[in-house]
Amino acid sequence: MRKAELQRNTNETWIDVSFSLDGEGTAVIDTGVPFMDHMLDLFIKHGMFDAKIKAEGDTHIDDHHTTEDIGIVLGQAVREALGDKKGIRRYGNAFVPMDDALAQVVVDCSNRPHLEFRGEIPTDKVGTFDTELVYEFLWKFALESRMNVHVIIHYGKNTHHIIEAVFKALARALDEATMIDPRVKGVPSTKGLLT
Repeated sequence: MRKAELQRNTNETWIDVSFSLDGEGTAVIDTGVPFMDHMLDLFIKHGMFDAKIKAEGDTHIDDHHTTEDIGIVLGQAVREALGDKKGIRRYGNAFVPMDDALAQVVVDCSNRPHLEFRGEIPTDKVGTFDTELVYEFLWKFALESRMNVHVIIHYGKNTHHIIEAVFKALARALDEATMIDPRVKGVPSTKGLLT
């Protein structure tokens, strides 16, 4: 089983993540940031991963540190769960519609971290959640998983729908990229290395 268990403790947050790439979409999420609970729950469900994600942070200030640090630890867990990356497809691409919104995410498990984020999120908040934190989460996730992640918001009016489409597309693209392909011998790279 390709899985990882990690913790991160700072003066600002405590994050505990148990993550499996080869799951059934089972999630136990409690971060203290309700909107992130919702996004992480659907990320796990639509990626067919299994995860327990527990976080405590300085949400009395705002949700920034908690959201960012979840991205860090979840990214590290994905990287650890991938191991040597032998036999994986490496690339994944997913379009996901959510009512009025259409998002696309393309990933490369390349060991070359980069986030490219194209598109607009129309409002500054969803409930009490600062929508600028979506970028912060995705950037830290891409950095710590050492993946190349391209997010394209094609269109949409409703902020909640747009962000939900992004997280679902990330899940499906990551699922595709991390699948074992029996045709792949070793790692899918002419360099012979993806770690």
